[in-house]
Parts: sequence; structure tokens; C-alpha cells
Amino acid sequence: MSISLLKNEQFQLYKGPLLPLALILHTMKSFDVPLVYRSPLISAVKKKRKEKDRMKKDFSPTLLDFGPVRIFLARHFGFCYGVENAIDIAFRTIEENPGKRIYLLSEMIHNPQVNADLEASGVQFLQDNSGKQLIPFDSLTAEDIVLIPAFGTTLKIEKQLRDLGIPIEKYNTTCPFVEKVWNRSEVIARSNYTIIIHGKPTHEETRATFSHAASNAPSIVVKDMDQAIELGKYITGELPSEQFYTDFKHQVSAGFNLEKDLQRIGVVNQTTMLASDTQAIADYLKEIMMSHYGLDENNIKERFADTRDTLCYATNDNQTSVTGMLQTEADLAVVVGGYNSSNTSHLVELCEEKLPTYYINNEEKILSRDAIKHFNFHTTMELVTENYLPGKEPVNILVTSGASCPDALVEGVIKKLAGFYPASRSIEDLVDILNNQE
Repeated sequence: MSISLLKNEQFQLYKGPLLPLALILHTMKSFDVPLVYRSPLISAVKKKRKEKDRMKKDFSPTLLDFGPVRIFLARHFGFCYGVENAIDIAFRTIEENPGKRIYLLSEMIHNPQVNADLEASGVQFLQDNSGKQLIPFDSLTAEDIVLIPAFGTTLKIEKQLRDLGIPIEKYNTTCPFVEKVWNRSEVIARSNYTIIIHGKPTHEETRATFSHAASNAPSIVVKDMDQAIELGKYITGELPSEQFYTDFKHQVSAGFNLEKDLQRIGVVNQTTMLASDTQAIADYLKEIMMSHYGLDENNIKERFADTRDTLCYATNDNQTSVTGMLQTEADLAVVVGGYNSSNTSHLVELCEEKLPTYYINNEEKILSRDAIKHFNFHTTMELVTENYLPGKEPVNILVTSGASCPDALVEGVIKKLAGFYPASRSIEDLVDILNNQE
């Protein structure tokens, strides 16, 4: 058998309250995504896995056995609900509005191919990823269309666009799971909790979430566990209060009062962060509150809000799938996705802990059998590694991709790797086997 499903029951899906929403959304709506982003091979794999594992409990990889090279494909990868929703709205908007000026606030998603395709269709970007203005808002008119990207945007920008008479609701592609974080923040804000956001301070989604949270409650961004530990020392008074506003400069809401605004807290996240990191930060701060205020599990809600239901199902699935995939003995891993994609970089981070990992954005980065150009997200530089493929057969390669990466790019990478081995089975043969498999 050239294709098999590797069973391992220890990798279980997070069964928090978020799962029903994910299932409801997937049941209610399908998306019209351009065929150029689809892949016959990946579609066949995902269809077969869904048939065999409808409850999404098996996180072991799929083996694509080409003979001299064996590809172990993560259980979940590629376009998530929010990305497909954004792409559907964007290309439908272009099709339905010929001759109109169409703008995007910034990149629709963090994938260079998708954004290049949108630009080729006439869409112009108003800002870059850091929020720098490329086209002034005052050049827009009420007749123009402005697409809100999947990351969402700030309340200030929403108001600017509305004041220009631009109907942003119709063209808002904000991911519903990002909006879920905003809604949950609003709910706990009503109970006088301060909002702590685990995220990258300059990321579009974090800037948007911070804006929405800060409109309802004192808010602060922590970028990692080190900053969470530092914040804990301000809660307990171990660090002087005057240092706080320097350490968290540009990461706290206006008027933040250290003495009173850290007495009741809740933790939410940028949905593309490592779910395990967010949970670890929340657990750490919860312990700080329990110890500092003499609380236990029965009364911790007096000081700490339960926000576990804000973890994104797709981020969790993709990360858990990498954990499952890494249980397989392999020679290397290849992760495909945009180099500014937060969720993709975290998949790379997980793989790097176990084996040589190559982060690429398309098959062209695989220069030859002997050399690969890949991205080091720690230094934000590309480098070339030689002799990345071992001189043995079969070679075992783990493959996954980020939530904004088209399946067609993953197939392209697999096809190129298999092409270095003349005795390999063809992609078409594997698709036929999958489609005819009982």
C-alpha cells in the first residue's frame, strides 16, 4: 500500500467550548476559493482523512509513499475557515464590481501568492503590515470599496472609513475567531477585568484586538512568557511601579493605572500564537493571582477570568498535528508558508525542536537535490543549506504548511522533492490510489 494512515490515539483535540462553533461554521458554509489554490493530491488526502476521522481525534500524519522518498503529511494544515472566508469575499468583490476602485487595508492574509494575485486583479494596499500609510485615506471616496483583512482592524481606522462614507461591513473579512476574542474581551471587561493580550505587539491582529479591548477596559500586550513573568512581578510588587511604563511602553492602554488595573485580569490571545504558550502564560498569571491574593480554585474568579474558549480551533489543530507528526522518525521537515506568517513560524518552531527544518514559501526555494534556500525566522534572513537531503533511501520527510498557504503550493513542494528520485511513483498514481481506496 503506497498510502496509509498512521494511527496514534494519544494526540487528542482540545475539547473546550470553541469546538462546537468551529463545527457549526464548517457545516453551515462552504467557500468559493480559486482553483489555482487547490490541489488534487491534497484534496484527496483531506477528503480521505475526513471520512476516516470525522470527530478529528487522530492527529497522526498521512504517509505518501513514493518509494525512495516518503512524505509524512500533517493531519491538519493549510487554509483555515477564516482564510477561506477572506479569499472568497475578496475575489467575489472583485468579480462583482468591475471598474470600481478596490482597496485592501493591508495584506489580506500573510501569503505572498494570494496578495500578489489580488494586486494583479487591481486591488491596491492602503497600508503595509506595520501600519505605515501607502495611500492616504483622504484620497478615498464613498464610491470606493475597502476590504478589511482577515486580521481585522482598529476602531480608529473603522471610524475613519465610516466618516468617508465607505460601507466597511459588507467587505469585512475579519476572521470570526478573531472577533470571538474581541467579544470575549468585551464580556469580561463588563466584569471589571483588565485584558491581557498574548501577542506580537506590532502584528495587525494584535493591534486590532488591543484597540477593541482597550475601548472597554484597561489592556496590556505581553509578547511571551518572559514578559508575563515580568508582569507578575509588578502584580506582586517585586518590581518598582515607575519602571512598568518603560518596560511596557506602547503595550498598555491610555491611562493604565498599575496600582488598580492589575487586581483583576483575564488573558486572551492573538489567534496565531502557540496555543500552548498562551495557556502557559494564563496558567502562570493565574498562579500569581492565587498566591498573591490567597485564593484557590473555588474563588479564583474573583481575580482571574476563565478565557480558554478564545483559543482558535485551526491554530490548535495545526499545532497539535505537528506534535503528532513529530512522533514519526524522519530525516527532515519542510514547512511551507509566508515568511511574515505568525502561525507558520510557530509550526517551524515546533519542528526545529526535533529535527532539521526548512521554512520555504514555495517549491522554487528548493534549488536542487543538493541545495535549498530557506528562511530563518529568528534572524529574518534567507540562507542556503547544501546537502539537506541525506544520501540514503528511503528518505523520510515531514511536511506541513501555515493556515494562509494554498494547498497547491504544498503539492508543488511534494512533487519537486519526489522528482529528485527517478524511481518515485507519480502524484497522479497516488491520487488514483486515494480516490479508489475503501
